[in-house]
Amino acid sequence: MSDEATTEMFDASALGPVTAPPATPYRVLARKYRPSSFEDLIGQEPMVRTLSNAFDSNRIHQAYILTGVRGVGKTTTARILARAFNYELPGKVNVPTIHMPELGVHCQAIIESRHVDVIEMDAASHTGIDDVREIIDSARYRPVSARTKVYIIDEVHMLSKQAFNGLLKTLEEPPEHVKFLFATTEIDKVPITVRSRCQRFDLRRVEADVLVKHLAGICAKEHIEADTQALAMVARASEGSVRDSLSLLDQAIAHNIGGRIEAASIRMMLGLADRAEIIDLFHNVMSGNCAAALKLIKAHYDLGADPAQILTELAEFVHFVTRLQILPETAQDPDLTEDERLRGTEFAKSLSLMVLTRAWQILLKGVGEAMAAPIPQQAVEMVIIRLAYAADLPTPSDLIRQLPGRAPGGAPPSPAPSAPSGGGPAARGSMQATAFAPVTATATASVAVRAPQPVAATAKAPQPAPMSDFRALVQLFSEHREGALYAHMHGNVHLVRIEPGLLEIRPKPAAPRDLVNRIGPLLSEWTGRRWTVVASFDSAGQPTLAEQDQETEARIRREAEAHPLVQSVLATFPGARIKQIRDTSPAQTEDEAADADSSPDFFDDEGELDL
Repeated sequence: MSDEATTEMFDASALGPVTAPPATPYRVLARKYRPSSFEDLIGQEPMVRTLSNAFDSNRIHQAYILTGVRGVGKTTTARILARAFNYELPGKVNVPTIHMPELGVHCQAIIESRHVDVIEMDAASHTGIDDVREIIDSARYRPVSARTKVYIIDEVHMLSKQAFNGLLKTLEEPPEHVKFLFATTEIDKVPITVRSRCQRFDLRRVEADVLVKHLAGICAKEHIEADTQALAMVARASEGSVRDSLSLLDQAIAHNIGGRIEAASIRMMLGLADRAEIIDLFHNVMSGNCAAALKLIKAHYDLGADPAQILTELAEFVHFVTRLQILPETAQDPDLTEDERLRGTEFAKSLSLMVLTRAWQILLKGVGEAMAAPIPQQAVEMVIIRLAYAADLPTPSDLIRQLPGRAPGGAPPSPAPSAPSGGGPAARGSMQATAFAPVTATATASVAVRAPQPVAATAKAPQPAPMSDFRALVQLFSEHREGALYAHMHGNVHLVRIEPGLLEIRPKPAAPRDLVNRIGPLLSEWTGRRWTVVASFDSAGQPTLAEQDQETEARIRREAEAHPLVQSVLATFPGARIKQIRDTSPAQTEDEAADADSSPDFFDDEGELDL
């Protein structure tokens, strides 16, 4: 056949139009820029250093468990470790190492999750004992081509109890050619028997500034222009997750095809409010300008902002201002805008801690209400109205300072008459109302007035017990950690007679039968004097120490209720009640009293008003 005929036979035009080769499928940024070595892993320097030292000193463990929030690199780290176990360069490297400057014999297959000796299992879909039994059976055989057979089990906390138990023996004593790598987001659900057999690494959330630099580097590689503020918003929204930040960046690039990624477009894409407008909203709310605040809320809602997100960002700004008041160096954070830094500092100087704390409590509760409300916008507006109204309210401390009986300047009233000594061993002293501190809660709270308590409750360092003081003798059992005997001596024993070396008591039926025989030797040992303890049932004896304490507390409560200041408080706050009476009779320095007067801890954890 001639050359012309051959050319004519294979003429391209005779075969129809030539089609272009299929384009390479698009890979999302989270997969395209997935780290393949420890040098590419960001934000996990402590773990990298530990593993580097372990590999360099040949102290490689048989099993590792990696834990942390989503998207911080748990599975990626497991694949890098699998690559390090099997790193091999012909004629150069043939030992485990984390220093992998170039791809080895097995690296590409491991990176692409297709190596026959690196088995990845998703515990979310393989939860049973049968799946683990396959691992146990196959672990006995040596690897096909690599140096080490590696089992990567993702979301390991989802394995069943039987599966965990079946894995324990192999996990503790695996063949020398087998390594286990576990990844989980819920480490507490992994049995302690499994955790104790593994080296644990807690992968941290990546800091916002590190994420911004990482995102800026990826944008440069992708030839995408992006504002630093826009990248900071992406980093903040990802909450320290690298994968989340890359997914949001992917979305932002698609949102701005052919254009520059700017903060305004990110804000619209994520449904966020403008930080400057959030600061304006905070200013309007804290100044009581409810109408202007509602207009800003409506404007944000019309632009597509999530109503609950507005409250969340407002709460974040309240937290920021509070931190500025306590830690002024917070203003040096490079992620802050100039508006946040300057205006936040002004608010920190002009607003008190109790006002900020009250705003935080209202907003924190309001976020939950907005998420549960059928119409979130209405719930948010009601929260803003509540916050603006509360900003103008006087604090409970201001109201209390106006109560009758208060001295000018907020000084405490004169002490009440001393408690009568009586016949019991109750504490003696005068009832005082401590100075009032700033408050951060509403006035619908109950009142706790401090007053003397029994000596046993406020005892200082152990002192030598007088031979005729029954309460002091009983206190010896507490000081020497004889808790059971102390409880019986305090609540189940009536004193009949006490003399140096002689103790006559009437035990209650609830007391142990051998109580008398047990306390005598102990008292002799502790006091250095022989004691004779006698059980008498002919005399009723004195009330038990517990009964005496109850009577003392009842008497002090009656005196507290009759105190003019307490009656004024109860009348001012309907529904209030005396919750607790505390002892303030011990000497208190002027500095301590001043600290108590300025302390913001005016309410306890339950919102009980504490006087």
